[in-house]
Amino acid sequence: MALKASPEDQARLLDLQNLDTKIQQLDHRGRNLPEVAKIAAIATAAEKLRLQRARETGTVEDARTELSRIESDVAVIEARIARDDARLQASSSVKDVQGLEHELSGLRRRHEELEDAELTVMEKLESLENGVRMTAAEHTAALEEIESSEAARDAGLAVIAGERAAAVANRATIATSLSGELLTLYERQRARYGLGASHLRGGVSSASGVKLLENEMAIVRAAAPDDVLICPDSQAVLVRTSESGLNTGAPADSR
Repeated sequence: MALKASPEDQARLLDLQNLDTKIQQLDHRGRNLPEVAKIAAIATAAEKLRLQRARETGTVEDARTELSRIESDVAVIEARIARDDARLQASSSVKDVQGLEHELSGLRRRHEELEDAELTVMEKLESLENGVRMTAAEHTAALEEIESSEAARDAGLAVIAGERAAAVANRATIATSLSGELLTLYERQRARYGLGASHLRGGVSSASGVKLLENEMAIVRAAAPDDVLICPDSQAVLVRTSESGLNTGAPADSR
C-alpha cells in the first residue's frame, strides 16, 4: 500500500531537509575553518624550526668543545713558555740557553697559531650562537602564532557549535511531529541519495534541478494530495506546494 501523509507533514520534510543541509554545511565549515589549515602549516614550519634549532645547538656545542680544547692547549703552551723562560733566566750554560731559546721560539710560534685558531673559533661560535638565537626567536614566534590561531579556531568552532545545536534541536522538534513511516522514508532516501526531500517548484525538482517530463508531471497531477511521491531524478520525497505548477488544489505554502 502506497504511503500517505498529510500535505502539511510532507511540507515539513522541506524544513527538515533545510536543517539537515544546514547541519552538513556547519560541519563542513568546522572542518574547513581557515585557522585549521593555517595551524597545520605553521605547525609544520615550527617543527622544521625546532629541528633546525636542535642541529644548530649541536653545532654550537661542537664549537664550544673545540674552543675549550684550543684554550686548554694554549694554557699548556703558556705554562711551558713560562717554565722555559724561568729555566733560561737561571741557566748559565750556553748550550742549554741555545736549546731553550730554540724551544721557546717553537712554542711561541705554536702559541700564535693557537691564538689565531682560538680567535677564528670564537668568531665562528659567536655567529653560530646568533643563529641559534634567531632560530629560537622564530620558533617562539611560530608557537605564539599557533596559540593565537588555535584561540581563533576555538572561537569559530564555538559559534558553529551553537548554530549546530540550535539546528539539531529544531530538527528534533520537526522529526517528532512526523509519522514514523514518513520519517523513516525520508531518512532512508537521504542516507541512500544524499537528500531526503525535494521541493517541486514550477515543475522543477529542487533536489536535482531537473524539470520533470510531461508524463512524470501527469503522474504527479493525478496523485492525491496525501500521496507520498518520490522524485524520479533525485529519489527524494517529492513535496508539492502551491509553487509546484500543478494547478491543483494543493495546499498553499510560503516556500
